[in-house]
Amino acid sequence: MQSLEEKASKPGFWEDSKAASKTVGQLKEIKEEIESVKGAEKNLADLKELNKLALSESDESLIKEVGTSLKKIHSTIESLELASWFSHKMDNHDAIIDIHPGAGGTESQDWAEMLLRMYLRWAQRQGFKAVLNEASPGDGAGIKSATISVYGKNAFGLLRAEKGVHRLVRISPFDASRRRHTSFASVDTTPVLDEEIEVIIDPKDLKTDTYRASGAGGQHVNVTDSAVRVTHLPTGLVVQCQNERSQAMNKQTCMKILKAKVYEKEQEKKEEEMTKLKGEKKEIAWGSQIRSYVLHPYRLVKDHRTNLESGKVDNVLDGDIDMFIRAFHMRKGKNSKH
Repeated sequence: MQSLEEKASKPGFWEDSKAASKTVGQLKEIKEEIESVKGAEKNLADLKELNKLALSESDESLIKEVGTSLKKIHSTIESLELASWFSHKMDNHDAIIDIHPGAGGTESQDWAEMLLRMYLRWAQRQGFKAVLNEASPGDGAGIKSATISVYGKNAFGLLRAEKGVHRLVRISPFDASRRRHTSFASVDTTPVLDEEIEVIIDPKDLKTDTYRASGAGGQHVNVTDSAVRVTHLPTGLVVQCQNERSQAMNKQTCMKILKAKVYEKEQEKKEEEMTKLKGEKKEIAWGSQIRSYVLHPYRLVKDHRTNLESGKVDNVLDGDIDMFIRAFHMRKGKNSKH
């Protein structure tokens, strides 16, 4: 098999500009990863020398500086280790997040909106670009559904950790009797497909509806029937978009998301078939309760797959979920279950 560098050096490489640009981008990413590893090694070696100096001179300020630098290096090494466990062929792709409330009306719809904010804040913390494709307002509060596209390095790989059912326990702000309520919302993640991955969808298998956008969206919200809902009849998959300026643009975005979902569904089907052939027990992802967020009678977030807990509930709901994502992938990596 040819290496990327060999491909890039072949005559006629730039004749296919799209393929060439992709190869150059892959080369750049690999070189950046190599430089990151070399940089971490150098920083660690320098820090060892600085630590020797700090200890020999009993310099408290220098010892403190070593401790701070060590934490930064540790974080960098953890990120590099995490990236090394991304073996799913779609891990380096951008991602699509779908959020849907469970049964429970306003309670669950409000919880779904809290999760939407959490992922938007997480993307911001990562320096990723997040686009809200669609958010359907709930009955009085919250949302009935939301779809976000997240663009960034290993976005899908990272967000695979969030797929499943999220549970909230709290004193309801909508209950006059101030009773404790438990709410559920489901999160699904799908990779954004490259243009060269062909997914054929027969137009006869599609049902397209247009409607007037509501809530957050483009400048035409509540003015024209620019929002689009596309249903793929064979699979029952439904995609909505109201963020773009025109009906045509919303439909184009819908089709892009739908193709990604159809592709992912086919891949999951193949993986399930392979699992049956191998006789392995497959971990339930979709429809399982993966994490609980308890606000009353105590405050705690617990991931049920890794048993990782955090008492900093407000931070977590503000997008600080890296610890849970990292723990999920480290467990998967160590158990070789990718």
